[in-house]
Order: sequence, then structure tokens, then C-alpha cells
Amino acid sequence: MLRIDCLSIFPEIISGALGHSIPSLAQEKGLLAVAHHDIRDYTTDKHQKVDDIPYGGGAGMVFKPEPVVAALSDLRGQDALVIHPSPAAPRLTQQDVIDLAAKPHLIFLASRYEGLDQRVIDHHVDLEFSLGDFVISGGELACAVMIDAIVRMLPGALGKAASFQEDSFYDGLLDHPHYTRPPVFEGHAVPEVLQQGHHEKIRLWRKEQALRRTLAFRPDLLANREQDKETRELLKKIRAGQD
Repeated sequence: MLRIDCLSIFPEIISGALGHSIPSLAQEKGLLAVAHHDIRDYTTDKHQKVDDIPYGGGAGMVFKPEPVVAALSDLRGQDALVIHPSPAAPRLTQQDVIDLAAKPHLIFLASRYEGLDQRVIDHHVDLEFSLGDFVISGGELACAVMIDAIVRMLPGALGKAASFQEDSFYDGLLDHPHYTRPPVFEGHAVPEVLQQGHHEKIRLWRKEQALRRTLAFRPDLLANREQDKETRELLKKIRAGQD
């Protein structure tokens, strides 16, 4: 079982997001145990103050180190990894998600305002990740997104392993297009190859479409990547058609 502790000043944001769909089912199956903790509970002043003005001046407030470290000290065991979402950090990748799903205990720390006192990051946080090159109001939603991605990798969380093995990024490519009934909608038909039931042709079509999409939107994913003969031939075909 994967144990996850979430530290924030708005625990209901994370608990609400994880109370549905796959994360909720994983908890019901006993694959996942999630606990939510309010950093305010670790303050020592009557106003439960969790932030203060930044040294050097500037706009905004910064999370105070004392309540955060007190909370981490209370929750952290020998095998725990402390993760802090931050727009200043490297982007979370699918490989990061796979690696984190294999850990026994994760602690997600959501900060707000101008962020977390750097001394806490330097001495008490193990990993920092970003969701992308943008800023949101707080780390709670980022924590929920990261946890959702991790939970999908837990054995038994999804009905079929293929459900995540065919996801975007799992094999380094973006996902191929998907279709369902009806076969024709608003005059647009489902690709004929998907209706023929020929599994090998469908596999090749999906791989080619995934390569086309990756080449169009995320060519960086193909750079410096060892490619098998089939992939090289499909890329050659795709590029030839673009000339």
C-alpha cells in the first residue's frame, strides 16, 4: 500500500479532488492510504499564523518555516519522500510518476503566496516538481494532479494495465487519437482501419498516429531517442509525406 500525507492550509481542496474516480477507488481497494493535514494545526500562536513578510521586501507573503518543519517532523518516517510543487522546479514527467508510485510513503507539501522559506526547501524537501510554465494560486491543485497521476500507476488501480500503458508519455510518445460509436458523426467517419478488426494493422496505425502527433506537437520527445526499426520506418514515411 502506498501511504500519502498531504500538508496544506486548504486540505479540503486536495481531499475533494481525490475523493472521486480512480484515487477514490484505489483507497477503497486498500491500494492507497491518504491523510490530509492542516499546517495551521502546527502553529504555536493564537492566530495560527503560517506566513510572514519576505526579507528584503517585495510583494506577497512567505510560508514560515516553523509550522511546516514541525508538521514534517511529526509525519516523516525513514522511508518518506517530501515533495513540494513549485513553478520554479523541473517539470514532472511520466517516468517521475512511475518512480514515485514505487515508493512506500510520500508527503506532499502545498505552499501558497510567494512560496516556502528556502531553508525548508534546502533541508527538508526531497523533490520539487512543476506542472508547467505557469503559476496557479496554490500548491493544493498541483498536489492533487501529481497524486492522481501516481495513483494510476499503482498495480490494480486501473482495470487493465493497458489503460495507462497506452497513455501519452508512457512510452515516450503522445497518445494516438481515439474513436467510439457511431461510425459516422456529422458526416465524419471513423478511420476505416479501426473498423476492420485487424489487430496488427490497428497497432501500426495507432503507432503511426502517435508518432505524427508527437512530431507535430512535441518533437523534443523524439530527440536523441533510440528508435527501433519499425519506428524509424514510420518516421521516414511521415516525413516523406510532409515534403
